[in-house]
Amino acid sequence: MKKVTVLLLSLILLISLLGGCGGKKNDDKGGQPTKTPTQAPASDDGKSDDGKTGGEASVKTGLGIVGSLSSSANAGEKDGLAQVDATVAAVLVGQDGKIVDCVIDAAQTKINFSTEGKILTDKAAQIKTKQELKEDYKMKGNSGIGKEWYEQANAFAEYVVGKTVDEVKGIALNQGVPADADITSSVTIHVTDFIGAIEKAVKNAQDLGAKTGDKLGLGIATSISDSKDAAADAEGLAQAYTHYAAVTLDSNGKISSCAVDASQGKVNFSVSGVISTDVSAGFKTKQELKEDYGMKARSGLGKEWYEQANSFAEYVKGKTIDEVKGISLSEGAPAAGTDLASSVTIHVTDLISVVDKAVANAK
Repeated sequence: MKKVTVLLLSLILLISLLGGCGGKKNDDKGGQPTKTPTQAPASDDGKSDDGKTGGEASVKTGLGIVGSLSSSANAGEKDGLAQVDATVAAVLVGQDGKIVDCVIDAAQTKINFSTEGKILTDKAAQIKTKQELKEDYKMKGNSGIGKEWYEQANAFAEYVVGKTVDEVKGIALNQGVPADADITSSVTIHVTDFIGAIEKAVKNAQDLGAKTGDKLGLGIATSISDSKDAAADAEGLAQAYTHYAAVTLDSNGKISSCAVDASQGKVNFSVSGVISTDVSAGFKTKQELKEDYGMKARSGLGKEWYEQANSFAEYVKGKTIDEVKGISLSEGAPAAGTDLASSVTIHVTDLISVVDKAVANAK
């Protein structure tokens, strides 16, 4: 009897073990346990291993300007000309160093003066950029491909997307004009200054808050109102005072990054209309001049122009353009007692205006 009982218990145990080995099959044909998908592990800075935060990668915002005075000429049989050319590029650069987006524009400011050293150009005239002039720049009639300046600049800007700055600098040129077969059908203008401005913009690019998918905009505004006639005891001055802004807008229409700069392209001339400025030297922007601009000693904050301009650019982040235009001012400077006044005492009217333009141009 005991032997039968033992045999029965052994049989029951064997059946139980065989049933357990069968287990449950999951839906996968391979019979492997189903795993719940997980996100890439986050690094210490809150970014996942793919360099993204919240599904969007950080990109750097850069602004670059190439300035030239070389087309200026003395007064003589023709009126004198002070020509201030500024070729400008705004870029977004990925963490891999490749250009994600690019915008190109140029301000070509022409100020005429006489053999008597008198300014002839209306100092209140509106100075438009080549992108703003569009067909009124009137290049199309002289273009072998029937395209305006802005169309060719846009085509070149599109062409450099996906390239590193070294690849852009390596674009084949023939006397300054693109020679690569895949671009000659859309760009026949000189691009040397385009490349120079892009190189500067990439070098200046910083993580200012922009993400992939943000819209990039470039704004430029120029005034010649500070120009003046020559006199017996003082040279005349033809000055193009230009402000620049590169901004990005997020999906909510708020500024996610901002970079600003300004330049004072100056050409001096005598009472007889002879230029005394070395026009072959070009000019630097205030961001490039840094301490050499010489504002710090006169600043109540002890800060240079570029430092205050950068504080302004940081302040407008996270704001809509209406909020930027609503900043409280007193005679053009941030009103005393406001948050902005603690870091910025320079006039910001022109900076607000050029940021407004950049936002309107963001695409």
